Amino acid sequence: MSQTQFSLLAKERTVAGEGFNRWLVPPAALAIHLCIGMAYGFSVFWLPLSKAIGIDKPVACAKEMSIFAELFASNCDWKISTLQWMYTLFFIFLGGSAALFGSWLEHAGPRKAGVVSALCWCGGLVLSAFGVYTHQAWILWLSAGVIGGIGLGLGYISPVSTLIKWFPDKRGMATGMAIMGFGGGAMIGAPMADWLMRHFATPTSVGVWETFLTMAAIYFVFMMAGAFGYRVPATGWTPKGWTPPAAQTSNAMITSKHVHVNKAWKTKQFWLIWAVLCLNVSAGIGILGMASPLLQEVFAGKLIGLDISFNDLNSDQKKQIATIAAGFTGLLSLFNIGGRFFWASCSDYIGRKATYAVFFVLGFVLYASIPGAAHANNLALFVLAFCIILSMYGGGFATVPAYLADMFGSQMVGAIHGRLLTAWATAGVLGPVLIGYIREYQIANGVPKAQAYDVTMYILAGLLLLGFICNLLIRPVAPSVFMTDEELAAERQLAHDKVVASSLTNSLNTSADAPVVGALAGNPATVYLAWLAVGIPMALGIWITLQKAVVLFK
Repeated sequence: MSQTQFSLLAKERTVAGEGFNRWLVPPAALAIHLCIGMAYGFSVFWLPLSKAIGIDKPVACAKEMSIFAELFASNCDWKISTLQWMYTLFFIFLGGSAALFGSWLEHAGPRKAGVVSALCWCGGLVLSAFGVYTHQAWILWLSAGVIGGIGLGLGYISPVSTLIKWFPDKRGMATGMAIMGFGGGAMIGAPMADWLMRHFATPTSVGVWETFLTMAAIYFVFMMAGAFGYRVPATGWTPKGWTPPAAQTSNAMITSKHVHVNKAWKTKQFWLIWAVLCLNVSAGIGILGMASPLLQEVFAGKLIGLDISFNDLNSDQKKQIATIAAGFTGLLSLFNIGGRFFWASCSDYIGRKATYAVFFVLGFVLYASIPGAAHANNLALFVLAFCIILSMYGGGFATVPAYLADMFGSQMVGAIHGRLLTAWATAGVLGPVLIGYIREYQIANGVPKAQAYDVTMYILAGLLLLGFICNLLIRPVAPSVFMTDEELAAERQLAHDKVVASSLTNSLNTSADAPVVGALAGNPATVYLAWLAVGIPMALGIWITLQKAVVLFK
């Protein structure tokens, strides 16, 4: 037996034995995604951190102080704009690390990637606590933003290839279940962080560094459990009674062959799907970040039964509509999460290309209709349009891994997906910039706040029209791009996928994983417990979010 087989993190140790229940893999993926998904909820820390020195109110830095000097200042409070760079760094390094380490993940296996993700994400939180304690913003940028961002990228793509191999019959549904967790992470983490900060708050501390340490410990336990719960199927495994696509359908958009990552990213199909994801995400992510001010400025006093503009509201009235807007944001989060599972599952039946066509056509109609709904003061139609739009935003993330597997095969889909996520990093800059700067330009030129988003909605509708054209141009890859049988065999050998039955049995029987891979892994009770472990926190998060959203309908 090789030395790597003794390692708990070696890919050989994660190959499932006979009788393993594949439904144990999605909750393992959810355990990791629910933790790293807190990146979406980091805004809950901005206000407390902006008064970490003053406690009751911010201690302003000198007006002439540069942002560079502010990174090292310990005697004045940080601006929220300085703190928000952590959020930007999250998604820049998520996309960068996913692209850089995607090929390594295919060879190292999901368990090792999950463990590294846990060390980076939770370690980043621990170092961030030190940064808050010493009041050094540069430590926050480096620890949460850079190190944590690398953890986000590895954690995000760690289950993709594995789930697609376990569920070749339900690719969209499988990836939708896992990626749903990333959308739901903030739904659980933000209320938990808020409660912890209030619990730890003292006359000399806003409770943030203590909260970071507590959440790091909780997340580390869940992420390590998820990482060690990963299993990969043995080469050649298929679900009982399932016939591979090549034998059951003539759908040219679903291949039974495989493209190497080094060739996949050079094809026009890769870049068309890159553009499809980037344009869909750009349209949604800008709205997600501006949902609260958008609703407040468009409907203003009408949200509380008064026919007055936003600027004419007093402070108490603004607090009232801010509460309603928080409910709107929570409702969008629910549709973002639900859309990841719903649309990805639908794609198993209507196809990935058709699913994205629905995103773009329906999205175009909805974005174009939003200004009319706003001018007519139709709150119900306005809210419904954005809920559907955000469901398709989430659905785009969940559907794209299956789209890539259909197009390039499943052997290296994790690595290919990693490189594609640079589209997310690009959209994370493009979308908010479009929304923010166009709004500011409109207001600066005398456009009322209630109408300042009209042009933006039409521009976003145009982006979706461009995305529809890109999606329409996608065709199957040329036969010459696929790996030959010899190349595929070599890649599988490199990825440790070639495990003969006898050696696999021997390694499992002598490994520390044997009890899990054996009786427990095939026991339905184990599956139920695994799903309860991730399902209960998700149910609590949904319940809290619904309670906030109900104010919209009072």
